[in-house]
Order: sequence, then C-alpha cells, then structure tokens
Amino acid sequence: MSTVNTMRVITQHVLGGPEVLEAAEVERPAPRANEILIKVRAAGLNPTDWKHRATGGFLGEPPFVLGWDVSGVVEAVGVGVARFKAGDEVFGMLSYPWGHGSHAEYVAAPARAFVHKPAAVDHVQAGALPLVALTAWQALVENADVQPGQRVLVHAAAGGVGHVAVQIAKARGAHVIGTASAGKHDFLRELGVDEVIDYRETDFAEAVKDVDVVLDTLGGETGLKSLRVLRPGGVVVSIVPIGKDDFYEEAERLGVRAVRMLVDADRADMEAIAELVEAGKLRATIAGAFPLAEAAEAHRLGGTGRTAGKLVLTVD
Repeated sequence: MSTVNTMRVITQHVLGGPEVLEAAEVERPAPRANEILIKVRAAGLNPTDWKHRATGGFLGEPPFVLGWDVSGVVEAVGVGVARFKAGDEVFGMLSYPWGHGSHAEYVAAPARAFVHKPAAVDHVQAGALPLVALTAWQALVENADVQPGQRVLVHAAAGGVGHVAVQIAKARGAHVIGTASAGKHDFLRELGVDEVIDYRETDFAEAVKDVDVVLDTLGGETGLKSLRVLRPGGVVVSIVPIGKDDFYEEAERLGVRAVRMLVDADRADMEAIAELVEAGKLRATIAGAFPLAEAAEAHRLGGTGRTAGKLVLTVD
C-alpha cells in the first residue's frame, strides 16, 4: 500500500512481452504551474501501449510508465489553474507521446488537456475514451471535415479507434462502411454501420467505390489501396504516421488527398467529445476492465487483436 508521499505504478525496466510489466512504488508528483494532480480512477489501454512496451517506440529504452488515457478526480491544482478545483471529476489524454504515465495511482498533467467528466458515464467509460476519441475526431472532423450524407469507410471498425470513429461519423450524418471479421458484424450493425465487409473474405477495394473519406487504422498496403476507392477529391486519413512516400504520390496521381496524422491532446476537441457523450451519441464498448495490478493480463488480452472495443485499467 502506498504512503502519503508515494504511489503505485506499473512500470518496466526492459522491453518485451507482458511479463516485463511490474508494480512499483515511486514518489507521488506535485502539480507545477498550470498543472493538475489527478487521482486516477481509470486509464485506458491502447495498441500504442503494447507496442511501446515491446519496442520502446517514441519513448526509447525503459524504465517508463505507460498510459495516456485518464479519468479521475482532481487531488490538487498548481499555480494559475482557474478551471478546476480539488474534487472535480475530469477526463482527458496526456500529451502524446511524451506525456505518458497514466497507469499509476496519480498523474500530474497540463490542466488544458482535461475537461469535466460527463455525469452520464462512470470513470471506466470515461477512461476508455480520450485517446481513441481524440484520434477519431481529429481524423474525421479536423482533417476530413465529414459532412452529412458522405460515404465514410472505417478500417478495423470494431477496434478501439474504429468503433468510436463509427459513432462520430454517424453523429456527423455520414453513411458508414466498416471492415471487420465476420464475428464482429453484429456488433458493428448495433453501432449503426450501414455496410459491413469481412476483410478475410472480401477485398474492400473491389467491394466499395465512390467513398468520400477513409479512416485508415492499419497503414501500409491498406492505406495505399484505400486511395483507389475514393471519389475525386476524397481523402484517406491514416493514423499510422510513418510510411512510404508512395502513399502521397499515388494520391496525387489519382486526384485525391492523403493525410497522415498523430493524435494530439486538445481541450476543444475533448469538449466536443464530452458533448457527444452527454448527448448519448458516443460510448465506448468495454472489452474488459482490470485492476492496475493485473496490467500484464490486460496487455496479453489486448495483444491478441481479438477484442472489440477498449480495455481499461482501474485504480481503487
């Protein structure tokens, strides 16, 4: 049990599989100017977590504490913070990628990255949403400007980003096409997907055409092929930020747009997401909730690639 000046975290000292994760006791942070100290109640898990655990990714060599999603209660505020006070329930995303560290009992973070948690959802729901919802919002709204009646193709539509992107696109009035394995098609239909494609049995590039917007969650050949299903002037937004230049070259040849992006913490976007949640138009499907101490098991499940929705770590 942590003392008043320490906290529990899930950390690692080497790169590798879920077994490298371990619980540790570290000094509790104090909020600096324009920061809030949050007592974490729930923190989402995302594919970026297991990728960084295994390869180091943007973070390099460990030790480090993973996690970017946060839902919790403000414990203290730093100098200059006027928007929040101790006791406020908040949710948001730590700055990606360098602000990691939410798989812990407490986290200190910029106040401007957070908004008040919608009363309509609990901390598990709220903790599941920030990274995937910001990714989907910034892809579909900021980069693609999805409009009512447009045809939107979402790859891996049952995944963390995908199932949230479907809901955001539907809230914008779009006709949504989603790819997923056959076993997840009923789930997609429940979310409001208008057309489903079993990527294992059907080549999406043969099955759809005249698409206005594609959300590419996979990168590589999927992004390249997606350019060919667009109408003139359409756009593929890829959330895989690194890849070959032929993605852009092919887009120019076809008279369409190609965009690569990386999610960024943003209060205005979080406010828009909170409004959708309050209106009942956006909800995370929880594939599993695990106590902080069982983070390795959550990583193992996430790494199978078979879950629909989001995994979440909870903190007592």
